[in-house]
Amino acid sequence: MADRFPNIAPDIFYDVEFCPIRGVFSRLGGKWCLVILTHLNFGTHRFSELLAAIPDISQRMLTQSVRTLERDGLVSRKVTPSVPPRVDYSITPFGRSFLSEMEGVLQWSLKNRSTITKTQDNYDEKKAVKLKAS
Repeated sequence: MADRFPNIAPDIFYDVEFCPIRGVFSRLGGKWCLVILTHLNFGTHRFSELLAAIPDISQRMLTQSVRTLERDGLVSRKVTPSVPPRVDYSITPFGRSFLSEMEGVLQWSLKNRSTITKTQDNYDEKKAVKLKAS
């Protein structure tokens, strides 16, 4: 396909099963995974500590996210038998390697947050003016 059309990505990007981006970013590209990994990068946390540290995440979403991260090998889960059971989460070396690769994206986000907000506000204002005019 890429040979027939200029400026088209290589064929592998159109293969749903083998695309190098789809599988990883479908699970790890959401906002919660990076936030959770960043918190765990500073140390081991209990589930309740993560929930308190990320006030805008629901308990259900945190549960799903840490399970995904654990399944993908980025987070480890340690259960200590007690009443109630103590569950601690920590970032794995593999998770640290992913986070270090994402460092540029994180820095870009910090640097450009105000620009993005201004651009969104301008877009929303223009859209509102067009809606009033119609």
